[in-house]
Order: sequence, then C-alpha cells, then structure tokens
Amino acid sequence: MSDAIAVTGATGRMGREVLSVLTERDDSTVAFAVNRDAEAEHVDGIAIEPAGRFGPLLGEREPAAVIDFTGPEATLEYAAGCADAGVPFVTGTTGFTDEQRTALEEHAEAIPLLHAPNFARGVQTMVDVIGEIVRGLPGYDVELVETHHNGKRDAPSGTANRLLEAIETAGTFTERVPGREGDQPREAGEIGVHALRAGDVTGAHEIIIAGNHEELRLTHRAENRGVFAAGAVDAATWLVDQPPGSYDFSAVIGE
Repeated sequence: MSDAIAVTGATGRMGREVLSVLTERDDSTVAFAVNRDAEAEHVDGIAIEPAGRFGPLLGEREPAAVIDFTGPEATLEYAAGCADAGVPFVTGTTGFTDEQRTALEEHAEAIPLLHAPNFARGVQTMVDVIGEIVRGLPGYDVELVETHHNGKRDAPSGTANRLLEAIETAGTFTERVPGREGDQPREAGEIGVHALRAGDVTGAHEIIIAGNHEELRLTHRAENRGVFAAGAVDAATWLVDQPPGSYDFSAVIGE
C-alpha cells in the first residue's frame, strides 16, 4: 500500500525533486502539491494548487504526511496547519532563528515531526561519526568549508551547523570563526567556518582536522538534489507510523 504525500513549495528546486521521486516510487503517491505563487502550474503532470488552500486540502485529501522545503515563516505556517489536522510533517527548511526553531518543535507535541537540514544518508553518517573522530584527536585544529549554489540564502548552511554542533559537543571548541582576515592568528577553541556560494553547486561539506604533523579530511558532495528528495520521502513514509514527537533523520536510516 502506498502513502499519499502532500508537498509544499512545489515549484521550487526541492519541491520539484520531491514530486519527481514520489511519482517514480511504488510506496508513495502525491496527495496534492501547493505553492505560494498564485498562478496555477503543473510539475511532472501534477497540478500545483495555491498555498492558501493548504488547510482545506488537508481535510479533503487526507495525506499520510507532508514534505516541506520552503522558508522559515512558511514552514511554521504549514507545520501549524498539520498540527491542527493531525498530519505528520517532514521539513528540510533551514535558516530558522532560535525562536522559530522552538516554535517548530512545539508542534511535535501534537504530531510526529521530523526536521533535518540534510536528507542525504552520507551526510547523516558524517554527523554520526564526526564526534568520535574529534574525541580521538584532542588538541587538533578543525576547519569546516561548505559550498552551495549562488542562490542559497543562509550561511553557514543548516548542514554545516549540524556538523558544527556535533563537533562542539565532542570537543573543547568554544568559538566559530567565520573566515579569516588580516592579523588573526588561530586561538585555542576555535573552529574556522567558511561558506562559499558559487554557480549551481548542489552542496559540498568538508571538515579538515589537523595536528601532530597529520591531516584528516572528511568530504561529502551531493551530485544532485535527487538524493535529498529521496531521503525526505524515506523520512515521510517512516514518520507515518510514529507517535507524536520530534524525530531526527538518523532514526530513519537506522532502520
């Protein structure tokens, strides 16, 4: 039996990819797709409906879950609608303020909610192992470089922030230094963070760990957005069977 999944931001980069994945898989179908543009449009033969109809469509189509890749304000609105309707919610939106992230997580009291800055299985594995590596190399310097297309708004990326959180939890790092300029010798406890925006790069993250006359590099590059879309659909079909609560993508790939 396939799950009918609703998609927001349907004409955006990720929305289109998610619709493409949903139409190709046997375990999922498209319940409906919405976008904030007022003009009607079709993506992969699927009619795109106005975002203003999101609430009524939840009641009419009864999707098993909603997948969202939009912006912080829109995501909070969609999440609130899902909480009211009792529909599981998956989002890959990044760029939340602390207050917005708290508001998003509050909806997990009513519905199963999964927020991940990256739905690539390789990235999640990178997040899972980086703490162990940092603990095994105390005193080594750490730098992080992330590259995305020239239209990405938030910097550092949500994925970079998740990696940085894992590094900080495992080590003794106390300050993130965004790039370096002028007379700025490295201080103890720093992590250098470098955000590059160029062309149509889908996404690349590299962690450099150096010390004791040796250097370790961990790199992940996404070849296309389809890997993120497939992961989001995996998350949605998994979330359908979960009770209300806040979930991480690591739980999905763990199974």
